[in-house]
Amino acid sequence: MKGGYIGKILNVDLTAGTLKDEKLDEQFCRDYIGGYGFGVRKLFNALKPGTDALGPDNILGFMTGPLTGTPAPTGARYTVFAKSPLTDGWGDANSGGSFGPGLKFAGYDGVVFTGKSKDPVYLCIKDGQAELRPAAKLWGKDSFETEEILKAELGEDTEVACIGQAGEMQSLIAAVMNNKGRAAGRSGLGAVMGSKKLKAIAVSGKAEVPLADKERANEIRRDCLTKLTPISGFFKMTGTPGATAGSAMSGDSPVKNWGGAGVTDFPNAKALGIEALAPLIAKKYGCWHCPLACGGIMKPAAGEYDYGKESHRPEYETLAMFGSNCLNSNLESIIKANDDCNRYGVDTISAGAAIAFAIECYENGILTRADTDGLELTWGNYKAIVTMTQKLCKREGLGAVLADGVRKAAAKIGKGADKYAMHIGGQEVPAHDPKLGAHYYTAYVADATPARHTQGSEGLNPPGLLPAFDRKSYSGRGQAHRVASDMLHIVNCVGMCEFMFWSLPSADIVTDLLNAATGWNLTTEDLVKTGERIATLRHAFNLREGINPLKTAVPDRISGITPLQAGPLKGVTVDSNALLGDYFQAMGWDAVTAKPSAQKLKELGLEDVGKAIGV
Repeated sequence: MKGGYIGKILNVDLTAGTLKDEKLDEQFCRDYIGGYGFGVRKLFNALKPGTDALGPDNILGFMTGPLTGTPAPTGARYTVFAKSPLTDGWGDANSGGSFGPGLKFAGYDGVVFTGKSKDPVYLCIKDGQAELRPAAKLWGKDSFETEEILKAELGEDTEVACIGQAGEMQSLIAAVMNNKGRAAGRSGLGAVMGSKKLKAIAVSGKAEVPLADKERANEIRRDCLTKLTPISGFFKMTGTPGATAGSAMSGDSPVKNWGGAGVTDFPNAKALGIEALAPLIAKKYGCWHCPLACGGIMKPAAGEYDYGKESHRPEYETLAMFGSNCLNSNLESIIKANDDCNRYGVDTISAGAAIAFAIECYENGILTRADTDGLELTWGNYKAIVTMTQKLCKREGLGAVLADGVRKAAAKIGKGADKYAMHIGGQEVPAHDPKLGAHYYTAYVADATPARHTQGSEGLNPPGLLPAFDRKSYSGRGQAHRVASDMLHIVNCVGMCEFMFWSLPSADIVTDLLNAATGWNLTTEDLVKTGERIATLRHAFNLREGINPLKTAVPDRISGITPLQAGPLKGVTVDSNALLGDYFQAMGWDAVTAKPSAQKLKELGLEDVGKAIGV
């Protein structure tokens, strides 16, 4: 192999306590790139359908991409993957910070865990030497404490990915955390880590990622940073919170558990805007070698909540889910809820959705004060929101029910609570309304990790990538969404951040960076086809598990079957049949069974997959 990859993966059998290196094959790398591309091929081959996601037979992986730890701008991402205990289908989540590059510098492209440890352990990798070590002293610690203890013991240059107490208690919305606030948040993969008694991975080393043409890679980086599109300025200046106030008014953000409109129900959205948040930020935060530095670290709390030092600034999704979605305009309470979720290791999107669900159940008499331990869980009651979030993190009282997400919570509560459970396929819907951006509906339903806002954002892709389509209708959107989604799979799998991708003047820059790293001679069209292979295999994983996205229920509020009565989206309904029909046709997937055609599978080199799903 010429470059981009360290060239090996570590396989860890937690039951036996054994570790074994696996050399990477170059053709495998070309076919699946890295990240969850590697993951889905490995799991499809090795995992039996119907495997218990929280049982010892599930497989958990941490994987980088060929641009992680290289001069590629935002080349800092890593992916966690496993069968999801939240959706019972394919699960992946990715994160930035510095753990991904650290894993490669420690001597590996990724780590794959099988089995289950009898006692808590953590994996230590230092300069290519790996060892499982006891983690009894770490068990029960939050993610901040875990990182601090390991850094003190192993050295400040150690990078840590870990779970907090929520993952230990196998909350189905538990996240994998790194850098005290960066989260691989979705799919409930922190619960899988906890089920295996794996507390953390600690890595350090000085290995250099080999590059086929280092001079060319640095040249591309320097050149592209002088040509970034205006959206890069948005990320640099405000980060994602810059969208919070406007999104509540435009209809992008959910309001009142998706049942209201900002203009009528949440007119105080500016209280959560960047103007209100900026004075509370101590410094900007950027992931490893990131030129955008879109994050922030908060000043020590000065109000009624103590969110400690080194608390990360909440992102847009968190502000919206704990803010407009709960009719909560108290900014410091959201900072506190965000900090609690980060420390305990909980996905803030799902947690905010669970709190809004509980509030609406309370408002409608399905839950009472006896159920909430005396909390008056009403709209906008920020003190109750913070307290219930803490209960969710700790699995206390009603929080123990909410900690497994709204689908399971509604089933346990009963009494019609499912009406207020805003999820698709078991995963809570993030803070972007498909009635405003139709591409979100396709992504929420058709992607293998449902309710995922980071797939198929054709409106933000670099110019020249997408085929022409009519933005005022659904005509041609399926093909545009296919190309956008397939290219985003590549961005995720090479280890770059989507924010940078959206800021590039051309998608060809990703291709050029990959070629400079690996020595390959690929075109962007080649990469789109590879992205389609990865997308189709993730989809086939779900089909084999009995999940047909065309039969997945979507809450009426999300699609507008129960239309909003006010605001910019008043009366708007998504034409789901047109959107999904156009996309499935573009993908070569059957409009009833959702199975890819035999011709499509052959075109993608996935003939073995056809046999597994009955094509």
